[in-house]
Amino acid sequence: MQVGILGPLKVTDRGRDVAVGGARSRALLVRLALEPGRAVTAESLVRALWPDGGPADRVHALQALVSRLRRRLPAGRLRSVPGGYLLDAEAVDAPEFERLAREGARALREGDAERAATTLREALALWRGDALADAAGTPFADAAAVRLEALRVSATEDRAAAELAAGTDPARLAAELEGLAARHPLRERPRALLVEALHRAGRSAEALAVFERFRGVLAEELGTDPGRELRDAYLAVLRAAPRERTRGNLRVPPTSFVGREHERAWIARRLWEGRLVTLVGPGGAGKTRLAAKVGAELAERFPGGVWAVELAAAGPDEVPRAVAGALGLRDGEGRLEEALTADDTLVVLDNCEHVVEAAARLVDGLLGACPGLRVLATSRERLGVDGEALCPVPPLDVPEPGEDGLGSASVRLFAERAAAVRPGFAVDGGNAAAVGEICRRLDGLPLAIELAAARLRSLPPELLAARLDDRFRLLTGGNRTSLPRHRTLRAVVAWSWDLLDERERVFAERLSVFPGTITAESAARVTGRPDALEALEDLHDRSLLQVVDGPGQRFRMLETIREYGRERLAGEAAPVRAAHARCFLELAERAEPGLRGPGQLEWISLLSAERDNLLAALQHAVDSGDAGTAVRLGAALATFWMIQGDHAEAARKLRQVLSVPRGGPVPGEAAALGGYVFNTLLSGGAARDDPLIGERPRDTGHPLAVLVEPAVALLTGEPAAGVAAIDRRPPGDDPWTGAALRLTRAMLNGNRGAMGEARRDIAAAQAGFRESGERGGLALALVFAAEADTVAGRFDEAVGALEESIGLLRELGQDFAAGMQRVMLAVARARSGDATRARDELAAMTASGAGTPARHLVPARLALGDLARHAGAADEAREQYAAAARELDRLPPHLQFRSLLETAGAHLAIGRDEPEAARRHLREALALAADAPDMPVAAVAGYAVARLAAGDGPERAAEVLGAASVLRGAPDAYNPDVARVAGRLRGALGERAYRAAYDRGRRLDASGALALLNDQLRRR
Repeated sequence: MQVGILGPLKVTDRGRDVAVGGARSRALLVRLALEPGRAVTAESLVRALWPDGGPADRVHALQALVSRLRRRLPAGRLRSVPGGYLLDAEAVDAPEFERLAREGARALREGDAERAATTLREALALWRGDALADAAGTPFADAAAVRLEALRVSATEDRAAAELAAGTDPARLAAELEGLAARHPLRERPRALLVEALHRAGRSAEALAVFERFRGVLAEELGTDPGRELRDAYLAVLRAAPRERTRGNLRVPPTSFVGREHERAWIARRLWEGRLVTLVGPGGAGKTRLAAKVGAELAERFPGGVWAVELAAAGPDEVPRAVAGALGLRDGEGRLEEALTADDTLVVLDNCEHVVEAAARLVDGLLGACPGLRVLATSRERLGVDGEALCPVPPLDVPEPGEDGLGSASVRLFAERAAAVRPGFAVDGGNAAAVGEICRRLDGLPLAIELAAARLRSLPPELLAARLDDRFRLLTGGNRTSLPRHRTLRAVVAWSWDLLDERERVFAERLSVFPGTITAESAARVTGRPDALEALEDLHDRSLLQVVDGPGQRFRMLETIREYGRERLAGEAAPVRAAHARCFLELAERAEPGLRGPGQLEWISLLSAERDNLLAALQHAVDSGDAGTAVRLGAALATFWMIQGDHAEAARKLRQVLSVPRGGPVPGEAAALGGYVFNTLLSGGAARDDPLIGERPRDTGHPLAVLVEPAVALLTGEPAAGVAAIDRRPPGDDPWTGAALRLTRAMLNGNRGAMGEARRDIAAAQAGFRESGERGGLALALVFAAEADTVAGRFDEAVGALEESIGLLRELGQDFAAGMQRVMLAVARARSGDATRARDELAAMTASGAGTPARHLVPARLALGDLARHAGAADEAREQYAAAARELDRLPPHLQFRSLLETAGAHLAIGRDEPEAARRHLREALALAADAPDMPVAAVAGYAVARLAAGDGPERAAEVLGAASVLRGAPDAYNPDVARVAGRLRGALGERAYRAAYDRGRRLDASGALALLNDQLRRR
């Protein structure tokens, strides 16, 4: 039996038509035919046939419909299977079309145009009308029909491309493609193929007109430009003219041109629409090469020729004579207008910045007198002529740290130029990081990258990257035929600097202390210029500053230009750096209270935009021994760093701040210490012997200062002392401080097994953070609430709390910091019975390219290992634990994770019946948890101790399990390790004896519980 659904429903059997009556029966057959040979559930069929409800008993209605259809079809073709129905057909046209379309597309990609064209014609011949016509109007059919129609259009385009490649008459194809383009007015590929077909048919002017019309449609309808395929087709037409027909003096560069596809297409279009385009950008950005490349690509459009005019050596009075000389006019500028009026001509004026006024006057006069003239200028500032279109030429894109960089234009340029001086060089895993750093440090400036690549004759990439602090001595020896100012990096920057007047140079030099963005306000504060905004805009107009995104109007100085300015600033740098530090200290102190209130997001956005400046100010204060500024700045930024999520790095910075020698008390000490302790705590770092923890600066009432004593108690394992310190404090009016204290007390009580008190404090902390409007603290409180809910078996509440916590971090721009929440979410799902979804979510976190930070990969791997172990897959569990250990080796010391890994090793050893190995692992696990100190982590080890003890004495093992629950603060009955060992012990002892032994352990305090676990491990 054959079924056709690409058009009106058609069923044939052994060459004879099979009539299928009834609209609902035909719709049923169409739905089954979408998945021939596969079971379709009854529920899916009911939804497809009665999407809006239908009869009251739709299941019986479906059965009756199936019976009617079965009677019309050949015997055995419609079969009942468990849960649904299956259509057994020898052929259905829709899946056959999809198979042939895929084969044809693959043949086209492989370069077999003949086979591709034949296969795609066969695929398209299966269509007889609108797809799924007999079920039209039903949601399932409409969705499938849209998908099939999209595949049909793609297959038609592939067939046209294959036939063009195979030499089919391009005029016939052009007529077909015009119709296809008309039916799909915003689809790009038919236009690209039409441009190619028209060009091959000898109708190049029409091909160019197709591009221009479609470009206008895209601009008007979507506000976008044509894509790569259509631009390439357009440029291919432009390049196709025989070389002997082109006039001009453009030189063909000896090296390849890398990148700038978007800019090239934009310039070509604007020269077609207008008459003057100026390429503006910093020195070394590649404006000259880009102008030459575009001129060569457009040469066929200009019968009067493309003429390059180099103005670098010209004075203001010599500009007209330089243009006349380039055109070969012996009697000079007197014949310029006459020469440029005859035919359409493109003049490329290169390096206009030092003669910008003279160049502007000449261009304005020539454009007014010569209607066929187009001018493409390069300059570090605009000409300022009516009708001028500016094309910024930014540096090439650079890879982010950690990326391989192979998709970035700057890395491709470096690789090409390096291979020319060092045969066989290629960017690979061994050098990609160094090459990426070189390109970033050189701001993606093509000239600087080419100079750097040339140094690979004698330096490996790693050493080259390390020496970029001395870039102006390093990057010399450029092309001897280049202009002198293009032969060294210093000369490139000096050319721009020398065009400034003295006041502008002083201003630019002072701006070089900004490693981050610059605003008018911060520039005025640091440089002393009250007219800073106008001065910044002037430097931007001269391509010495870049405009960047961020709150307010922001500028940035490229690192290479900044290094030059710092070199010139030299001995005058100290007071300017001090002014910079004062400026950003005041900003941080102004922002700090706002970070704990409803305006948090705005302040975070501002501080994030100023991150590099804030860190530079901090480093200057540390390096110069200015303890007052360093400590105050650290105190002001501690909350911001805590919200940012990288607690280990925040603790490192605050340790650096607090280590600056100070002769006496310094404002902000207590707050900075509070930030240090809390970030150390949240990073899992060990600080029991940390000398900073022993410091107790005077409590200033600052929220972070208030937290010092209880947070230190958490780190040193003195929960009772921490709770007492909080209880001694009088209640305040600040909801954030109250919430932070409640959350800290919850952590302290959780560590000493008082889970009931902890839960009440967690609820109060959530309320306080919600009242204050602070998202970071609320996100953290929700994590602890979810942990308590998971232990108690309230999985829906746990999932809700974790999803809200993740959403809050997303609002804070901290998606990457939500890794622990995602792991906890997976654990909650697994304990609720959905282990498959939990495994999928964790696998997605650990997949290659997922970008999960190492500090979150460790718990994700541990959780995957536990899932595998609970499923009996010991080998897979071992692999996951080993992967977690490798990730942990990349992190600063983290006692809790080390303890959990040791416990995992103990479980594996127990499974292999190696009790001595298990004891060694568990002794280490308990010691690490006690040093942390982290009693819930010690409890996890305790569950393994109970499992190990169960083989020797079930009563003792039940007592150990009760002791572990003391450390956890709750029975943790839904933990699979607890549930399994408890079930085994109940079976061995009976419920009454098990409960009596368990309660003996449960009555211990935390220190007694730890002693019991350690005592059990000493037994044989």
